[in-house]
Order: sequence, then structure tokens, then C-alpha cells
Amino acid sequence: ASSRLQQEYVPSAHLSAACTCLAWAPPGGRPPPSKDGPQRKKRKSEVTEVDKQLDILAIGTAVGSVLLYSTVKGELQSKLDGGHDNKVNCVRWHQDNCCLYSCSDDKHIVEWNTQTCKVKCKWKGDNSSVTSLCISPDGKMLLSAGRTIKLWDLETKEVYRHFTGHATSVSSLMFTTVKPMNENKPFDGITGLYFLSGAIHDRLLSVWYIRSDRKEKNAVMSFTVTDEPTFIDLTVSEVKEEPVKLAVVCRDGQLHLFEHILNGYCKKPLTSNCTIQIATPGNDGDSTPKPVPILAAAFCSDRQSLLLVYGNLLQPIIEKVSLNTSESHVCLIRDVQKALSLRTDVAVTKVKTPVVNSDTKVLVPGVPGHSTAVKTPSSGKGKKKNKRKPGETEESIEERLEALDIDVSKVKTPGGLPQTDSFAVLLVQGLESNDAEILNRVLNTRKENVIKNTVARMPIHAVIPLLHELTKRLQGNPYSASLMVRWLKSVFTLHASYLSTLPDLIPQLGMLYQLMESRVKTLQKLSRLHGRLFILVTQVAASETVQDVTEVNQTAKLVYEDESSSEEGSDDEMIADKDSDENWDEDEEKEEQSDEQEMTVEKEINGDSDLEPENESEEE
Repeated sequence: ASSRLQQEYVPSAHLSAACTCLAWAPPGGRPPPSKDGPQRKKRKSEVTEVDKQLDILAIGTAVGSVLLYSTVKGELQSKLDGGHDNKVNCVRWHQDNCCLYSCSDDKHIVEWNTQTCKVKCKWKGDNSSVTSLCISPDGKMLLSAGRTIKLWDLETKEVYRHFTGHATSVSSLMFTTVKPMNENKPFDGITGLYFLSGAIHDRLLSVWYIRSDRKEKNAVMSFTVTDEPTFIDLTVSEVKEEPVKLAVVCRDGQLHLFEHILNGYCKKPLTSNCTIQIATPGNDGDSTPKPVPILAAAFCSDRQSLLLVYGNLLQPIIEKVSLNTSESHVCLIRDVQKALSLRTDVAVTKVKTPVVNSDTKVLVPGVPGHSTAVKTPSSGKGKKKNKRKPGETEESIEERLEALDIDVSKVKTPGGLPQTDSFAVLLVQGLESNDAEILNRVLNTRKENVIKNTVARMPIHAVIPLLHELTKRLQGNPYSASLMVRWLKSVFTLHASYLSTLPDLIPQLGMLYQLMESRVKTLQKLSRLHGRLFILVTQVAASETVQDVTEVNQTAKLVYEDESSSEEGSDDEMIADKDSDENWDEDEEKEEQSDEQEMTVEKEINGDSDLEPENESEEE
């Protein structure tokens, strides 16, 4: 109702396994309402229109798993794995028995048991990828399509009918009638029904008729639109003479409305009864109206009015429009910017923005060129006039710098890094010219205070470009990432208030947030591994030192003997050596008896003290 985002779910692996398709589970396992609501792909924004008890949303991913997300709990309920090994193209719920059907690029169709999260049945649906599914109104048949369309019997999993299909892969399938038109013959649940299909890069929507014989495989009629259909909604015809209403949103942002009674074959493609477009008013300075793309449309329960979703995909505007389709072309004038700004005002703050006339100029943070130079605090000397009195000696540069309160030693270091305020200038230049050399020079700094000062002095319009640059570098090797994190920390601590004023902050920082999430996820496992390895390494090192310590001492003494001048000294040394060796052996026996780590450490120390043989013999 307020066209505001109610819930947002980002799967943890959304970068590697993007969401490819959605389907709402039928509410409470009951048969769906007259419209094939739960079977149809829906935007999250349309939840309000359907029964309030809608809860579970099935989401197909690019890697072949299907996620079941509970909108009531706001969390992932379960994950269906092991069915597909390629991109899931379409998911559909069965009306009655909580089964879920999915099709994929791996040419297979899978029937899932959503209670046990296991594959109930899997069969090959086509020779190429299967792109679309639809379940018949009575729930006994299943339409599947790659390029050709097949009608399957769900009990036997055999093909019941074939249809020609489209030249490109089919993107949408839906039944348009629930009862056959001629009511003389008994109805077997499927014969005599019409269904509709649309394909990518195809400007014709085809209608097919399910006959009792297998001969006829071609479409009975078609609807023509201006571009590839991206979103289709229809009202199902239940009575014999009731026309089917069709709303088709195209890739070019137009909406076409059709109204037609399905009664047999029609050779010529039918054109739309009404085309709807949305445009901006085109006043206030910008004289040309711009088109606003329509993203989706759905019929309301009264079958007369429409819900339109238009504008930007990230912040769509949802509006209920009632239409009299006497005119063939309707253009709605909507000021998208005003609508969006009103919405964010209501959502975020109670502060009223003043009405500004066209003559005044408003400076907004974040506009390039709007930045104030940071003046360094200067003492009295700095304020002197340039003209010198005759006879007064000129101040040296050192004194002048002192007057400007800049650390002289920093500036004087030859070949050293430049001063922080020039760093800020360098950084802005590097970001504007995209010069890798300058950016490397600035961003590879390790000094915390240099980074802090640079970020503090940099103009506000460079904050977002800097964040983008840091995000790009974070994706590189881990070494550069550790440097970039210091910059990120400074930017977020110093410029948090500015960043929070940006309306499009979430998309701007989305990538960065995901990067951090994915890195933090592995931290716990890595630290566990690190701990185990550390224990192993220390144990190995300790055991090695215990084994090697005697040999090391012997070699050291031989070297000492070669260099000694008096023979007496060397004799003493040999005696001491024997003593200490005997002592060592005794110690080792003791060690074996008492197997305690503290003893080991002490003995190691004793072993080290062998280097002073005279002292040891005295002690003994």
C-alpha cells in the first residue's frame, strides 16, 4: 500500500549463486484463489495483493539449488539440494500437495517433496535446457517448455501432447481458461483448455488449444506486442463468453492490455486494445518529458483496476490505476523524483524540507567542486604582510614552516613520503584521473596517523570514489586487502555522517558489505585451523629440541677444543664433558620415569648449561 520495501533477503552466496526465479507457495496448502496467483512469478511488492497467509517463497538459484524462504519468520527455512547441477530456470508449486516442480539448464525437471526436502522424482524434460513450467488447473498435468512445449501426465511422467513452441526459449507459460468452451462433451480436466506462451526476443505471444487428438500442434492465435514480453498477468476466463484479459509488460517499458474471447482459430495476430506508458511531466528546467519504464503489472481482484510497478528496480513505485480502455493509447504523467523524495522523507525523518524557488542555488555535499580548503592553524608570524621593511632580513623557509605549524623534519627528509595535506591532494588527483601509480603510492601507506589525516583533509566528493577504489582493491590479493582495511576504517569513522545522508548508500556499499561478510565467514574456521597447526608445530619443535640437544653440544665442544691454546684446559674440558654426559644420561633416565612437561623444560635448561663445563664440575 505504501510501496515501501517490507523485507529484504540476500542469500549468503548471492554473488556466486544469484537468484534466478521465484514462486509463492499456495497459502496454507489450500487450493489457490480463482486466479492462478501462487503459481505466477511475483515481485515481493505484490505480496499485499494476495491472500495474507502467503508465507513460503521458493527461490531458484544459478547453481541449481532451490531455497525455501519464510517471509513470516524472515529467514531461510530450508534448502533443496541434489536435484539440479545447473541454473534453475523456473519453480512452480502444486496447488494441493505442497510439491514443488523445478526445471533447469541441465535438461531435467525435478519434483520435490518440500516436507522432507528430498527429490521425489527427476526426469529428462527436453534435449536442451527447460526454461518454463506451468501446472494445469486440476493439478494432474504439467506444461514444460524449452523451445518446444510438452504437456506431461504427472502420474506416469509421460508426454501427453506436443506443441510446436517458439524459435527461442520460452520465458512464460500460463493457462488462460479453466473450463472448455463447448460444454456438451464431458470434461476430462485438460481437453479443450487454452494456454498462453511467450518467449525471449519474440514479439508474439501464442495461444494454444489442447485438442482430444494429437494431430494439430500449432498455435490457434497470437497477440502482438512492441518488444520482448518481460511480465505477463491475466484474468482467467471461467464462463463461456467471458473474455480473457491480458496485461503484458515489455522490455521497452510499455504495458499492453488485451481483451479477447478465446473461441477457436484466428489467423491474424491480434493487436492490443490499449497501450499504457508513463512519462515525467517535463517541467522545471527540463523541458523534455522522459519515459518511465513500467516493470510489472497485475490485475486487482475486481478485474478492472491494475497495480502498476514502475520506476527504478531498487526503489519501485507501486500504484493502483483504474482504466477505461476506450482510448487505444494512454500516457500517465508521473513525477518519479518527487514521489521518491516524498517517500524517503516520510520514511526517514520528520524534518520538512523548505520550498526553494528556481533562483536560489543549493549546495549539496557530494557535488564535485563544492569543498572548502582546510586551513592549517597558523600562529602570529604567519599573518605577516608580504612587504618587508628595508633592512629587515628575510625569514628562512624553516622559520616559515614553523610558523605554519608543520613538522620541519618531515618535509626535509630527502626522498621521504610527502606531507599529509599533499597526500590528500594526490589522492583526489589519482581518483579523478584513475592513475594507478599515484593511487598505489598513496594507498600503500602503513602509518595510521598519515592515513587518518589524509582522509580527514580530503574533499567530501571524493569519499564515494575512494570507497569504490578500495572495494576494487579488496578483491585483489590478501596483502593489499590488509592495507585497504585501514583506509576503510578511517573513511567510515571520519565520514559516517556524510555517508548516512546519501539516499543510494545501500547499492553503493552492497559489494563491500558482501566482501566483508564472505571474509568474516571463514575467520572462525581459519582460526580453529591456525590453533591446531600451532599446537602441532610447537609439539614437533619441542620433541626435536629434546632429541638434538646432546649432539649440538658435542659439536660445539669439538670446535672449542680446536681453537684452545693450552692442552691442560682441553683435558679439564674433556673430563667435564664426560661428567656432564653422565649427568645427562642420569637425567634422561629420570625423565623417562616421570613423564612431566615441566621436567623436560628444566632438563633442556640443564643441557644448555653444558656450554660452561668448569662451572658444572665445580657444582658437582
